[in-house]
Amino acid sequence: MNALVTDRTIAAQALAPTLDVRDLKVHFPIRAGGGATVVKAVDGVSLTVHADEMFGIAGESGCGKSTLARALIGLIKPVAGDVRFEGRSIADFGKREFASKIQMVFQDPYGSLNPRRTVGDIVGDPLAVHTRLSRRERKEKVVRLLERTGLAAYHYGRYPHEFSGGQRQRIAIARALVLDPKFLVLDEPTSALDVSVQAVILNLIRALKAERGLGCLFITHDLNLMRFMTDRLAVMYLGRVVETGRTAEIFTEPLHPYTRALVNATPQPDPRRKRTAEVLQGELPSPVNPPSGCPFHTRCPVKIGRICETVMPPLGAAKGRLVACHRVNPPDGAAAGAQTPPPT
Repeated sequence: MNALVTDRTIAAQALAPTLDVRDLKVHFPIRAGGGATVVKAVDGVSLTVHADEMFGIAGESGCGKSTLARALIGLIKPVAGDVRFEGRSIADFGKREFASKIQMVFQDPYGSLNPRRTVGDIVGDPLAVHTRLSRRERKEKVVRLLERTGLAAYHYGRYPHEFSGGQRQRIAIARALVLDPKFLVLDEPTSALDVSVQAVILNLIRALKAERGLGCLFITHDLNLMRFMTDRLAVMYLGRVVETGRTAEIFTEPLHPYTRALVNATPQPDPRRKRTAEVLQGELPSPVNPPSGCPFHTRCPVKIGRICETVMPPLGAAKGRLVACHRVNPPDGAAAGAQTPPPT
């Protein structure tokens, strides 16, 4: 019986997500117009990421991607919801234990490294704080990581200003991996780099992920990178997830009108491939005063009148994925014609 229970437990753990985000909300209080209000940067996000999976977060600038990333690693405290890692709330982890579970590579390789510290210190400091390795052992591990990320042992004593942007991002990746975490959050890790350097860094991330069996959350506004890097993805709009599913399926047949507009606006390397550009009307609404009902209805070319204007669409199952759209998942009382999304 004990063996059977153990086998079932192992099987359940294998199926359970490594990262489980449940109705996460991050609001920032501000003063506007003489009164107090809040910016709803993240407003009810739920998603799961499994071990050894590359999961993407896509969306326009200002949709809440980076705020979500910082909440996932505990840099920002949410006002509601929960983030669970391996079945435990991150609030239950001690700082040292959590540092060995999840690490982050930040967007700006120039601002994320302390200019007064050498590379050896930047990469090795986590080992000094979180482990009992000797100075010699710490240096040996740092040098091995520098060499694995494409740098050299003689870079150990140099300072960040002596490196290019791509080299600095290699240093940041080495720092994130030095405690052997199980999960990486990558917040637009190549957006500040030249295109040629981007490819090298992305291939390095893919190789390290495969070698170490890492789960990864990859954040970008570049859908071509999303297609290349991720297994599944979630599309965010105004602090909420509007569609999530397997990357290949979303690119082949986007269901949410916002996802479809993003995919159609993505440049394609094949000049013979014809695409129908879908220009969204209007500006991105303010997260301080988001629209009622569906947050996308002010720009949606296929909205269903008052239903979209007054009723918030939940994430509902459709064609093997989750979509927050009344046209895909019409509520009770909606017109029958709304059940079929318009052709892409």
